[in-house]
Amino acid sequence: MKSMNCVLSGKVQGVYFRTWVQGQAQELGLKGWVRNLHDGRVEVLAQGEDNALAELKKRLIQGSPTSNVKDIHCENIDYEKTYSIFEIR
Repeated sequence: MKSMNCVLSGKVQGVYFRTWVQGQAQELGLKGWVRNLHDGRVEVLAQGEDNALAELKKRLIQGSPTSNVKDIHCENIDYEKTYSIFEIR
């Protein structure tokens, strides 16, 4: 299973962004988590098929209707743990 880690900045906290990310990931059949970082950014760890991960990245770049994503950094990573759901942390 492939894993992708993304960190996003901009207006991504306090606008239900994590809930939106969870919905997008679930729609794409991805597992993992999304969480707020102390510096105002949001971090996403998603696991699944390559095409679904690529689609999630496209959606993250666009952002939710109430967010304003200024910067995003995603990388494919080796992650030993696998998840059975996509959760908000």
